[in-house]
Amino acid sequence: MNMKMRFFLISGVCIGLVLKIFVFDIARVHGSSMEPAVHENSLVFINKSAYGLARPFGSSLLVQWAQPEKGDVILFIYKGKAVIKRCAACAGEALDFSSDSGYSVSVGGKTYPLTEKQYRRIKFDTAVPERTVMAIGDNYADSVDSRDYGFIPVTHILGKVVGK
Repeated sequence: MNMKMRFFLISGVCIGLVLKIFVFDIARVHGSSMEPAVHENSLVFINKSAYGLARPFGSSLLVQWAQPEKGDVILFIYKGKAVIKRCAACAGEALDFSSDSGYSVSVGGKTYPLTEKQYRRIKFDTAVPERTVMAIGDNYADSVDSRDYGFIPVTHILGKVVGK
């Protein structure tokens, strides 16, 4: 292999790695927490630069230039695993809890069911805290999400699902 070919091969590999680490990725979905919008074992396309520049091989952003919006399907790391959930509420949005005939939280006109444990954990939050989002799976009954582990710092949101 001549020098010119090696240069193009190495350049191509380097460009591909930079794109995968910082710009774009494809991931396989494990679990049914986002059904029916995203099915188990389907492939999703992730815009890793939608909200900022991620720390290489880390779980937070180095530089942030945008905030997730309500309804975005976001990617973040929880307990060392990549997680995909829907942004159900953004910083400052009011949370209205109910314990009448079951537990629930309403935000922006939408009501999400809660278990008693989830209710007791988050019932004192009257609004989504600054610089965080509430991320909830579309399949409420089969989703471990912000109702269980709390609000997600926006600096920990590493991408936006843009296609499936």
